Amino acid sequence: MNVFRVSGAKKRLGENRVLRGIDLDVRKGEVLSLVGPSGSGKSTFLRTLNRLIELDSGSILFKGASIIDMDPVGLRRNVVLVTQEAVMLPGTVKENILYGPELAGMKDGCDAGKCLIEAGLSADFSAKDASKLSGGEKKRVSLARALALRPEVLLLDEPTVGVDPKRVKRMERTILKAARSRGLTVVWVTHDIPQAMRVSDRIANLKKGKVVEVKNAGEFEWEGAY
Repeated sequence: MNVFRVSGAKKRLGENRVLRGIDLDVRKGEVLSLVGPSGSGKSTFLRTLNRLIELDSGSILFKGASIIDMDPVGLRRNVVLVTQEAVMLPGTVKENILYGPELAGMKDGCDAGKCLIEAGLSADFSAKDASKLSGGEKKRVSLARALALRPEVLLLDEPTVGVDPKRVKRMERTILKAARSRGLTVVWVTHDIPQAMRVSDRIANLKKGKVVEVKNAGEFEWEGAY
C-alpha cells in the first residue's frame, strides 16, 4: 500500500526550477531515503509532502486523497517534519514536547516522558531548560516532540547533522526503533550515502530536481560522496 503517490511534481523558487517533474511512491511502513547532490531538491521535495511548500504543478496523494483537499494543519500533524536545525521553544523540555499536542487538543493523552524515552533520552529530561541542552539532546527532543503528535509519517531532514560522529549510529537506531514500534512511515533526507544504505528499505536518488532511480538499499550502487 502506498502512503504517498507523487506525480509530475514541479516547483520553482524564484528563477530556480527546483523540482522538475518528480514521480515517486512511498510505501506504508517503509524507510525511504532521499539522496542526491546539494541543490537536487531533496529538502524542497520533503516539504511538499505536508504542504509546507506548495507545488506549482503535479499532484501528491496521501492515502489515496489529494493533499490539496486536506486541511494543511491537520496534514502536518499527521505528516510531521523534523527539521535539520533543532529549534527549541522557550521553557522546559516537557513544555516543548506538549506544545503541539496542546494546540491539537491532544495534551491529555500525551506522555512526555515516554516520548523522551523513545527518542533516546531519560524521562527526567522533562524538567530541563530546553535552551541549555546540547546539540544532540536538542535533536532528540525534536524527535520526541514529533512523536508526541502521534503521526503516521515522519519527514526527517538530515536528522543526524550536528550530532557527535560517535553517536550518529546510536541516533539512527533510536529513530528506527521508534518508527518500527509505532509502525511509522519515514522519508529521510541525507547527504550521507552510507547512512542511507544502513537505515533505508529503499533509496531514491535525486539529481537536478528529478528522481533518476529508486532501488532497494541493498541494490543501491554508489561511488564517492555527494
